[in-house]
Amino acid sequence: MPEIKLLDGKKISFNKSINGFDLVKKISKSLEKKALIMEVNGELKDLSHEITKSSEVRIITDEDKEGLEVLRHDTAHIMAMSVQEIFPGTQVTIGPVIDNGFFYDFARKEPFTESDLEKIEKKMKEIIDRDVKTRREVWTRDKAIKHFLKIGEKYKAEIIQSIPESEEISIYHHGETWHDLCRGPHLASSGKIGKAFKLTKVSGAYWRGDSNNEMLQRIYGTCWSSKKDLEDYLNRLEEAEKRDHRKLGKEMDLFHFREESPGSVFWHEKGWTLFQRLVEYMRMKQRLAGYKEINTPELLDKSLWEKSGHWDKFSDHMFTSDTPDEKTFAIKPMNCPGCVQIFNQGLKSYRDLPLKLSEFGKVHRYEPSGALHGLLRVRAFTQDDAHIFCTEDQITEESLSVTNLILNIYKDLGFENIILKYSDRPEKRVGDDKVWDKSEAALLETIKKSKLDYSINKGEGAFYGPKIEFVLRDAIGRDWQCGTLQVDLNLPARLGASFVDKDGAKKVPVMLHRALFGSLERFIGILIENYAGKLPFWLSPTQAVVCTITEENNAYVKKLFEDLFKEGIKCEIDLRNEKINYKIREHSLAKVPMIIVCGKNEMANGTVTIRKLGSNKQETIKRDQLIKNLLEANKMPLN
Repeated sequence: MPEIKLLDGKKISFNKSINGFDLVKKISKSLEKKALIMEVNGELKDLSHEITKSSEVRIITDEDKEGLEVLRHDTAHIMAMSVQEIFPGTQVTIGPVIDNGFFYDFARKEPFTESDLEKIEKKMKEIIDRDVKTRREVWTRDKAIKHFLKIGEKYKAEIIQSIPESEEISIYHHGETWHDLCRGPHLASSGKIGKAFKLTKVSGAYWRGDSNNEMLQRIYGTCWSSKKDLEDYLNRLEEAEKRDHRKLGKEMDLFHFREESPGSVFWHEKGWTLFQRLVEYMRMKQRLAGYKEINTPELLDKSLWEKSGHWDKFSDHMFTSDTPDEKTFAIKPMNCPGCVQIFNQGLKSYRDLPLKLSEFGKVHRYEPSGALHGLLRVRAFTQDDAHIFCTEDQITEESLSVTNLILNIYKDLGFENIILKYSDRPEKRVGDDKVWDKSEAALLETIKKSKLDYSINKGEGAFYGPKIEFVLRDAIGRDWQCGTLQVDLNLPARLGASFVDKDGAKKVPVMLHRALFGSLERFIGILIENYAGKLPFWLSPTQAVVCTITEENNAYVKKLFEDLFKEGIKCEIDLRNEKINYKIREHSLAKVPMIIVCGKNEMANGTVTIRKLGSNKQETIKRDQLIKNLLEANKMPLN
């Protein structure tokens, strides 16, 4: 006789087993309409699942994260079903849920077109209107393989062969004929999906992500629990397209990429000015926080990477070179081992700790060509790394110091909506459990003192220590994982780091890995998109342009330009024989924060007329007041 315990603590007893449909009827009529799937003792199940023993049950609706995921999963299935109805002979491969939607990979000779997406969407809506029922069956491995080979689905058969023998082979049927291999759970019928979905694009994808395999076609879609949520998301997509840093980077003349060096940035003068200004700001913040800046070689012998353990775990992502004397060198994919070598120079005492060593280190990591994406995913990037060597007792204080620094910097740069993700010890790990206890307690205390929202990723810490990830939310609601703080109980010992403690004994320091931006290149891409190119004045690569109206104003404009330049304002001069409205449009497109116009009246009165980016209003002020205002706006936020 199963006893069902609900989320609110209420318990209901039954004389015999009960499925989810009957359970929600028993609970309430309103819940019966909203229920999508259920969680039984921590496992997600279809509502058709029979509960045979006493269990804790949570009914999931579209208001739950899992509910939205199952809506997207079912929509992916209905999309695949529609594709095969419209284009017989197309093979389906995999179709998972992803952030904000889903995709499905198809094997088909002819490419899908935009008009094909419209046809598929129309068919999907027909299937949803038909409200086809969903049914789950468990098949034997042999039956499943033979069946999918027989109907020409070789990719599906290959997937089944790779599934561990201990796992069930579950097949979901949508309607009488269409079915697919899937773990589930799924909705009771297609009508539950609703019509708040849209197919968004088609791209290529290698089978199983391997470039040696066949190229498939991937159709992406998005799905939401209401049409309003869908419209809001599509509006965000449209806004994101306008803010694309690659498009703005071209308009602002910041950078470009070339096939001769994929994933490496060619910085133009203005882009490099922005990069250096960000480094200058970071340098000042770190000096104020007690960091000492170092620099380590980009090329290091393989033996060091073997000692550190990176060669075993990361060598596939490293660029290497064999020299004539039969040595193997690797371009560093991270800065940590080099930093430990700096620490190891000279005897260190407990009095030297904590020792904070920062580095703007250029690193290289191999990323597949298909994964590269402007500044956001590159092969060569600069990490704003720091490594803090400390005692076990200093972990809490230093973690708090790092967290406050990161949050302060994000605030200076316009990001105040920050979420923290905390990951604790994994099953396979190094280090003494007592030190893990201290490390985890220190990071948790740090998070709680920050008073920010956080989530816990149980068992997701690195093998060498727990970590905090800092996720910032931008102006249009997108989340970006940027900063990290990791406790390392492994690398210092592997590379022979030690200090002399109060009792005269040598001890291994704890090392805190800390990155504020993660990658300067990526963070600049995020900044550009967050501000839609309209960067804060102090950070803008071109802060002002001084424009003439006619040639007779040239001398006045040149003198103003020289004075601004001497005061450190990053300005340009525009003496071209073009109409002033043309000049204003051009410099506005390049996202110059301030356009300064000088004509006959301005020259006569010792004034200037200014127009700020994003405003149609003009203001005329005294020349000396302009310089004073710009100097104030150009101050870095170093509070």
